[in-house]
Amino acid sequence: MNPEHFALLEEARRSLPDGFKVELSGDTIVMMVSPSGIHQRNLLTVRRQFDSHAPAGLLPSENTDLVSPKVGKSRNPDLTYLPEGALETTDNQVAAEAAVIAVELVSPSNPENDWVGKVRDYPLMGIQLYLLVDARQKTVTLFSRPDGTKYHRREDVDFGETLRIPEPFDFDLVTAGLLPY
Repeated sequence: MNPEHFALLEEARRSLPDGFKVELSGDTIVMMVSPSGIHQRNLLTVRRQFDSHAPAGLLPSENTDLVSPKVGKSRNPDLTYLPEGALETTDNQVAAEAAVIAVELVSPSNPENDWVGKVRDYPLMGIQLYLLVDARQKTVTLFSRPDGTKYHRREDVDFGETLRIPEPFDFDLVTAGLLPY
């Protein structure tokens, strides 16, 4: 990662008021405000299902900075699952390739960040699964089978349907309890 970009990212994190998140994608710094109640409720609905199917040794983490210096990316998913050892640090960031999945709930103010930027960045960063919950469109999308440049599989369901989540979780995600914006 370009040291100047990293320094700028750290300065943005220090100077923003509480409730803001900051990410880096190449030369672009992305800032986001705190999520709404529906966002948080939908995240909890999804997280409870993942928590009950997460294998031993994987822990959930919300708003963890995932960094990939090789490709100059720093992203902060709403939810990720990481090996226990990855969280045994006093550092505020984790190597992105340690993440088993990144879960994002689409921001109504900046949907392109989740639908374009993260679909592009997460496979480059080595993240095997990317789950995208879009309460605006009432859809859930799972991207999988990355090759280091892009995801090769995409599965979409509407709210109310189930979506198969592959290993290491191996369960059917129930989307009936998700709320639209």
